[in-house]
Amino acid sequence: MQDTLATLDTPAALISLRRMQHNIARMQARADALGVRLRPHVKTTKCAHVVAAQRDAGASGITVSTLKEAEQFFSQGVADILYAVGMAPHRLAHALALRQRGCALQILTDSVEGAQAIVDFGREHEHAFEVLVEIDTDGHRSGIEPEDKRLLEVGRVLHEGGMRLAGVLTHAGSSYELNTPQAIANLAEQERAGCVRAAERLRDAGLPCPVVSVGSTPTALEARSLEGVTELRAGVYVFFDLVMRNVGVCSEEDIALSVLTTVIGHQADKGWAIVDAGWMAMSRDTGTARQQRDYGYGQVCTLDGQPLEGYLLSAANQEHGIVSHEGPVDTDIVSRFPMGTRLRIWPNHACATGAQFPEYHALAEDGSVQTWKRFHGW
Repeated sequence: MQDTLATLDTPAALISLRRMQHNIARMQARADALGVRLRPHVKTTKCAHVVAAQRDAGASGITVSTLKEAEQFFSQGVADILYAVGMAPHRLAHALALRQRGCALQILTDSVEGAQAIVDFGREHEHAFEVLVEIDTDGHRSGIEPEDKRLLEVGRVLHEGGMRLAGVLTHAGSSYELNTPQAIANLAEQERAGCVRAAERLRDAGLPCPVVSVGSTPTALEARSLEGVTELRAGVYVFFDLVMRNVGVCSEEDIALSVLTTVIGHQADKGWAIVDAGWMAMSRDTGTARQQRDYGYGQVCTLDGQPLEGYLLSAANQEHGIVSHEGPVDTDIVSRFPMGTRLRIWPNHACATGAQFPEYHALAEDGSVQTWKRFHGW
């Protein structure tokens, strides 16, 4: 017997197939219009069914954040993989094993020391890794600034050491802190210009730089031009979430991931309904607390996905969540949400919430539900 929303055990991670497909088509159209390949970041979903839908829509290659993701997707027939996290020396053996099995794995570094470790390991094993240099275009996290002299030093170490200098990569992660189209567009241009400048410096020094890779979901959707860029990376767009809603690059109607939960009790005097989705289901991510609209641990919706204005998952313990009203205490909470009521919660951060579950339940427009496996770990 096939599950429905009424029979699924809770908590459960739900995907709206209609919304997911709409989001995939939207991002692919943006990449096509900007004249670049779309290399989606699959860390958000870690799910073969979702990635297949992205590739069917026109995506080329994938981005991963762990070598386990690379292993899983390579075993499912995806060979063009970019590992977009700085390469730690102890992981080089794993990367080599993947490449020797036919995976076109590209790796990343942002230091002379990291580059030298790659060269030393590659020479020892008579293998030329394909390596990108990470560029810092917004001070968000890691990378080398476009004008930093170390950029050419890293490039020379890799190239003269027999590795394949594949290009440059940047991620404007500070876009998550913005909330107007113009501010995001300005950062998208800063991201583009900085990465292109880094590529120009390498080429002017006689070093190869075929790939210029940029992207975050906000900057991808607000970029006006990607001149000089070869590929676009984005991940959370496939599901979107409340953080992206606050950033302004999606509406509530675009959020494709929710958590199905059941009311298991009440604290009537406090105006609380207790549900079985705590932080083990939603994650501890409260990223909206730093934005203009704080959703607590998530926005409460009806079973059919309609938001209940003012009702949030306001607190979370390991297996218990507290649903309450933002304003005055709801003295009718027991009658409003009787024991056994099923609700859906939109997450703050789709990547973090998805990571709490071993599978998704993909909901079609006709109400049918498919179970899609996802995987965990590093």
